[in-house]
Amino acid sequence: MVGRIRDMRKIIVSEFVSLDGVVEDPGGAEKFKHGGWSFKFRDDQVPKYKLDEVFASDGLLLGRVTYEGFAKAWPSVKDDVGFADKMNSMPKYVVSTTLEKLDWNNSRLIKANVAEEVKRLKQQPGKDILVYGSGKLVNTLLRHDLVDELRLMVHPVVLGSGKRLFADPAETMKVLKLAESRTFPSGIVLLSYRAAK
Repeated sequence: MVGRIRDMRKIIVSEFVSLDGVVEDPGGAEKFKHGGWSFKFRDDQVPKYKLDEVFASDGLLLGRVTYEGFAKAWPSVKDDVGFADKMNSMPKYVVSTTLEKLDWNNSRLIKANVAEEVKRLKQQPGKDILVYGSGKLVNTLLRHDLVDELRLMVHPVVLGSGKRLFADPAETMKVLKLAESRTFPSGIVLLSYRAAK
């Protein structure tokens, strides 16, 4: 319904993941031996999906490692479609116990009480909040039932090593409901899940 006010913002986790569950360094900014693995799979539809996704949101929630990689790369990026401008201008909420200063504009530090702080963010007016990367943070959000949608962009590659999204499945066991699936020309499969009611 047009003009309807939603009850609460959603936390949308959007991850690039290998067939064997690895989420480490898909863009190649870290020192991981398989870094940049997502770049082997290109088509025109994935960037369009990611553009629509970021424009449907008005905040980023990030862990320290992802934040540091993004803060190093995004301020100097330019593009014709406005993705970089959106990434650089939107509010960033950064979960870290070690960072003292945030240099990327519109960044705010969350040092403690992560679950409570995220609940407060969800209650504020606005669009949804995206979580990119940030595996440790994602597991924390899952433990506290704060993930509204989990979007896995599964790449057709087995890496054999690297940090996996679900580091301790027994600790974060959740029953999810498939909300959407889509296959892209590159062989990437989107699997979007919501918490089962």
